Amino acid sequence: MALICLNAASPATAQSPALPARPDQEPITPIPAVSAADPRRALLGERLFKDPRLSHDNTYSCSSCHDISTNGASANARDLTPDGRLLPLNTPTVFNASLNYRLNWEGNFRSLEAHAEQTLRNPEIMASSAHEVVNKLRADSEAVRQFRDVYGREPDVAALLDAIASYERSLVTPASRFDRWLSGQADAITPEELSGYQLFKSLGCISCHQGVNVGGNHFQRHGIFHPLGSAEPELVRVPSLRNVATTPPYFHDGSAPSLSDAVKAMGIAQLNRVLTDHQVAIIVAFLNTLTGTYQGQALRSATPAPRAAAGLP
Repeated sequence: MALICLNAASPATAQSPALPARPDQEPITPIPAVSAADPRRALLGERLFKDPRLSHDNTYSCSSCHDISTNGASANARDLTPDGRLLPLNTPTVFNASLNYRLNWEGNFRSLEAHAEQTLRNPEIMASSAHEVVNKLRADSEAVRQFRDVYGREPDVAALLDAIASYERSLVTPASRFDRWLSGQADAITPEELSGYQLFKSLGCISCHQGVNVGGNHFQRHGIFHPLGSAEPELVRVPSLRNVATTPPYFHDGSAPSLSDAVKAMGIAQLNRVLTDHQVAIIVAFLNTLTGTYQGQALRSATPAPRAAAGLP
């Protein structure tokens, strides 16, 4: 899922971790509890998210590559197209996607609705269209009833995209241990994890990964000092580090199998710096505190399995 974007800091700053600041003054903010504006739309969107009729051949659903029961993505470095070819980029998690200011690695979509529409059209993902899906749903009396109950009308493109986006907006993961620390629970993280966070800040990681989603709010080049995975796209939307411990493999091309490998590689590529084993270990310890909960359960890593469709934010 994630590309851990580290910016070079001054040598003096990188050598000595800063003293702990007040949690309410940190550059990372907790995820607020989010309730759907209309729970009925989110529920309908959940049904659609799992519906294989969204794909042209009625084989793949959004959940085929975005496993909500685990990490919101898959365990594959790159998922497969409907005809069995590897997609060019790793599938990001859909959890907390609504907190990103742009969607996809290339940041080429501004809204969940626009992204859903393009995902349906994409020949390498669903190979369908919103109109094709609507026609399928209108032929199903139960689907027509559900849309009438929620939207007061038969399925149409606007309602289809709104329902899917409404569900995706509900996929937030608050209550990580780090969020609890930010909210004033001093013992929610260990001294080692706090040291990892201080190092994360002093090295400059925080310049790319901050805010409520610990990233997802601007673009960055990868491979500033040394190559990092595939060369394209050269400029990526900085991913969120929320739940990053549950989303291996890492980087835009899925080339780093573990979080430790990713942190080491980013130190070299973005800082021109070889991090020590201890530095890597405490940064990874901190990153583990960013795992949140969905429906009261902590997220967990997915089990590797070949898949075909991909592409949500």
